[in-house]
Amino acid sequence: MSNTQVKENYRQSGQRDRILEVLKNTGSHPTADWIYTQLKSEFPKLSPGTVYRNLGILQEMGKIKKIRYGSTFDRFEANLSNHYHLICENCNSITDIKLPACKDILNKAEELSNFSINYHQIEFYGICSSCSKDV
Repeated sequence: MSNTQVKENYRQSGQRDRILEVLKNTGSHPTADWIYTQLKSEFPKLSPGTVYRNLGILQEMGKIKKIRYGSTFDRFEANLSNHYHLICENCNSITDIKLPACKDILNKAEELSNFSINYHQIEFYGICSSCSKDV
């Protein structure tokens, strides 16, 4: 199903619009629970289930990405550009790194395989500067 068809399947939603706005305006890669906490006072009848459902719809619409890196909780972001992440092994924070996307690795992977690659993800694991101070 194309993104245009998906968009037509959903009515406009003020809660969904605000969830997307929160994601676009945060430098972090929040969990659904964090988003719920941010919006609960604005939407008193908001439930965690509504946040999860709207995150799924936004993902299906191609407006956000779910970050899966092995954490217990899914994280989300609205930055759809091809970029890489720094993940702290101590506090589990996720930070974007301003490193140009490496097309060479994608081209080389296609060359070495019988696979048509759409995108790639690279994550760097270590200890963030905040956690390093505590050591």
